Amino acid sequence: MMLATSPSPPLRTTERAHLLHPLSQCTTVNHLKQLHAHTLRTLPPHHPHSLFIFSKILHFASLKDLNYTSKLFNQIQQPNSFTYNTLIRAYAHSNNKKEQAVLLFKDVLVKGSLVVPDKHTYPFVLKACAYLFALSEGRQVHAHVLKHGLGSDVYVNNSLVHFYGSCGYLKEARQLFDEMPERSKVSWNVIIDALVQLGEFDEALQRFSEMGELFEADGYTMQSVISACAGVGALYMGMWAHAYVLRNCNYDAKIYVLLNNCLISMYCKCGSWVMAVQVFEGMSTRDLNSWNSMILGFAMHGEVDFAFKYFDRMIDEECLMPNSITFVGVLSACSHRGLVSEGRYYFDKMVSEFKIKPVLEHFGCLVDLLGRAGRIDEALDVLSTMEMKPDAVIWRSILNALCKRNAGVELSEEVARQVIESEGNVCSGVYVLLSRVYACAHKWNEVGQVRKLMDDKGITKEPGCSSIEVDGVVHEFFAGDTSHPQREEIYKFLDIVQEKLNLEGYAPDSTQAPMVDEHDGGKGNCLKRHSERFAIAFGLLNSKPGVPIRVFKNLCICNDCHNVAKLLSKIFNVDIIVRDRIRFHHFTNGSCTCMDYW
Repeated sequence: MMLATSPSPPLRTTERAHLLHPLSQCTTVNHLKQLHAHTLRTLPPHHPHSLFIFSKILHFASLKDLNYTSKLFNQIQQPNSFTYNTLIRAYAHSNNKKEQAVLLFKDVLVKGSLVVPDKHTYPFVLKACAYLFALSEGRQVHAHVLKHGLGSDVYVNNSLVHFYGSCGYLKEARQLFDEMPERSKVSWNVIIDALVQLGEFDEALQRFSEMGELFEADGYTMQSVISACAGVGALYMGMWAHAYVLRNCNYDAKIYVLLNNCLISMYCKCGSWVMAVQVFEGMSTRDLNSWNSMILGFAMHGEVDFAFKYFDRMIDEECLMPNSITFVGVLSACSHRGLVSEGRYYFDKMVSEFKIKPVLEHFGCLVDLLGRAGRIDEALDVLSTMEMKPDAVIWRSILNALCKRNAGVELSEEVARQVIESEGNVCSGVYVLLSRVYACAHKWNEVGQVRKLMDDKGITKEPGCSSIEVDGVVHEFFAGDTSHPQREEIYKFLDIVQEKLNLEGYAPDSTQAPMVDEHDGGKGNCLKRHSERFAIAFGLLNSKPGVPIRVFKNLCICNDCHNVAKLLSKIFNVDIIVRDRIRFHHFTNGSCTCMDYW
């Protein structure tokens, strides 16, 4: 039957209570269906209150059964804004039907003046567009927002900021936020989260500082702040955030677990996996993400035995089934220690016992494991058995393994071609690796040709950048940096450091600076100006005695700087912790936890 939509007179409070009371008692879909059937029998289709009561039934159904909600909606001959909003909201919050929210909004537009979207319509549609990365559709929704005079509505603007941030358009998100005539706590949370998701960690922390003058942070704010601290390696700022969370512990169970998972990840990424363990063990409730964060953290630090132990605990004590992310952590741990047999064991266990179909990340871990162990042929065999095409990341891991093993130039050139075909000519990493292959083979003419090729294509090497936190302030250094206020003091200290290194028998590894034209002196000077050298020198000058020096680098640490960091930890009797693009290195008394295997 089709439901009439003739205008209904206002309902008195007693009538509304009489009609809505049974709905408030619904606990199951079957109960709701019984109430729906009863309403169809007792309420005539042209009753003035029919649309009202069926709209409420639709709302309750949307919270329980999306398919049933769709069938209910289709029974309404001419739905109004409330009924459209109800179904759009249900689609927008669904797992696999978000595109239906956008299509239903298009249907609203087709209705013209019969159904007018309101301030409740747009946030649901924009949520779906954000999830689908539907930039074109979201821009059109934005245009309709302005057309219907809702450009100053804080609720709608929050959704627009979230949409543009989710699609990676930070400029538009910033502009919208800055031009908002009114901002709520949600507004600040949305822009801070967008900045964190897009890697603008410093700005996110700055916005958080500005927000503190207007609003008190909630659990969602602190989740983003803790993630920003992890991104820049700001351990002490992260510890402050942890203390703030403990002081304001009135969070519901869901936010409690989410915040603690963020803290675990933050401590691991800031070089203190021991603190991460303390947070983890202190949790009264854990979910699968808690265990995954801990296992991934152990893998990042090369703590393989702990990664295996927590994997077993998760299954045996918590009876939790691992997912694909769990095995990425376990396989990464194997890769960082060169445990080929164990890696193959866990890969087979994932497929045969837990029925998890390997994806690119799993094959990438296995290929990386075999490549690092020097078993290049086996790594290439894995590539030949994959159902999907290897991506540039996998090919780069092969090339990196060839580079470290001083393998054949011809094979390296072929792999480099595969990388370029996979990601185009825009990334400098493959050229740097290839030039290092040539340098290891002492083919300096070819090194020069690679550099000329990069110049011709307009490709520049990604500059090395290292950061260090001292007294709660994060300092950044670039390769060859001359911008820091303490530059003169740092350069003088680097000369002293060089003298101490020479006394320890240090000899520079010129193959680690293949992009420098000069063969001897130039390469040596280039190595001395790597960004992590500046950061370590700054830390030695400014950190308090006994405090570890924590350096965070955007690229992989080179062999030469790795050797230097080992020597400096012994010379100055200080722990040096370096997080590079791949993993953590803990240097103590002349040795590294990676055991020179990375």
